[in-house]
Amino acid sequence: MQIVVTLDCVDTEAQAGFWLAALAPLDYRRGFDGPPYLSLVGPAPAPTLLLQQVPEPKQGKNRMHLDLDLGAEDLAGEAARLERIGARTLSCEQHERGFRWIVLADPEGNEFCVFATPPGGVPMK
Repeated sequence: MQIVVTLDCVDTEAQAGFWLAALAPLDYRRGFDGPPYLSLVGPAPAPTLLLQQVPEPKQGKNRMHLDLDLGAEDLAGEAARLERIGARTLSCEQHERGFRWIVLADPEGNEFCVFATPPGGVPMK
């Protein structure tokens, strides 16, 4: 069994560059590349991120988004790293039930979050 998360994008190459840099702490790499698809794969059992080229730019809010635990306790520092590679921060750090997160957008405007689990808490998996 495998989970593949598909992300529509106008420029798959540019998005691959961003997402590979964003996911570097999780050891993602390029996988299948056959237009209109380009896959980014992590170590098993990590889901595959499939970039699908579409002609239209993103419009409106995502109905689904990625939540990334990149192992950073300093979420502001992680958001700054992501901004340096092309992300845009959409919210300040938020807290709920011990979880902390920051909402960002990739270079094409797709929302995602970086988060940290509560100290000593149960990870999401």
